[in-house]
Amino acid sequence: MTTLTERYVYATLRSVPEARRGDIGAELRGSIEDMIDARRDAGETAEAAERAVLTELGEPGRLASEYTGSSLYLIGPRYFLVWKKLNLNLLAWVPATVAVIVAVIKTLEDAALGDIIGGAISAAFTTGFQIAFWTTLVFAILERVDVEDGLQEWTVDELPELPGARSVSLGDSVGSSAFIILMMVALVGQHFRSWVDGPDGGDVPVLDPDLWSGWLPFLLAALVLSLVAEVWKYRVGHWTWPIASLVIVAGAAFALPVAWLADRGELLSPQFRDAVDVGNFETVVAWGAIAVLAWEIGEAIYMTWRGRSRAAAELTTEFESRNAVL
Repeated sequence: MTTLTERYVYATLRSVPEARRGDIGAELRGSIEDMIDARRDAGETAEAAERAVLTELGEPGRLASEYTGSSLYLIGPRYFLVWKKLNLNLLAWVPATVAVIVAVIKTLEDAALGDIIGGAISAAFTTGFQIAFWTTLVFAILERVDVEDGLQEWTVDELPELPGARSVSLGDSVGSSAFIILMMVALVGQHFRSWVDGPDGGDVPVLDPDLWSGWLPFLLAALVLSLVAEVWKYRVGHWTWPIASLVIVAGAAFALPVAWLADRGELLSPQFRDAVDVGNFETVVAWGAIAVLAWEIGEAIYMTWRGRSRAAAELTTEFESRNAVL
């Protein structure tokens, strides 16, 4: 037995429990000698045969896992699908919800715009990381501990419903997208063109120009996010929970700052206030933004729930029709 073979055996046994090293080491040495002898009988030199045999056996760590039955993966096929489904379900809405909550809290605390956006993004990232880390850790431990996991075996009752007919029409998507684009144009255009003239005859911006240093770009970004949600919804053809979550987050990102600015009297420009008697207009805007957000949340939840119920009903009707024919 050469030094090369002994090095290979040593590297393999390092990953083997000490109580089993004697038996596995003797078995491995015997297998290597037999394989080398077979190659030498075929005409190879001793050195070439040894290197070829060890190369064929592969990495020592992998060979050790075959002897001991240990895992060479973080999460194996037994738990992978459960781990994936759980992570996707949690990551679809929890980080976004936490980000909105943090943004609302910081807004109520009169934090700067950068702190609000940075805090929301940081909270979402941290939450997503924590979800992925802890769920992965738990399933990795379950993979390596011989305990009863309590997971039920898969049954046919878990099969997803067949998708129903397209519930999102092209007309609805075009109309919603056009309205969002119109709002974006209005936010930008009101700064340059207005129906109100100032003392010098020039256009008076409706919104406070100081908002361009932070809040107006944020509102435009929220509208872009809403536009993305509309395109995504049309491509899928029906409401889903991830789409509903995106719609709610985008709506909250637009409505909450508008309501907050209007309630504080910081939405309209001073020039516009001087030229027009705004009265309780900003109060109406604040409550209107909250009402629209509540409507969007209710619609997203209802449409998603109704879509799933409709798909199930259509599937049941189709199944009963086929049984009647048979």
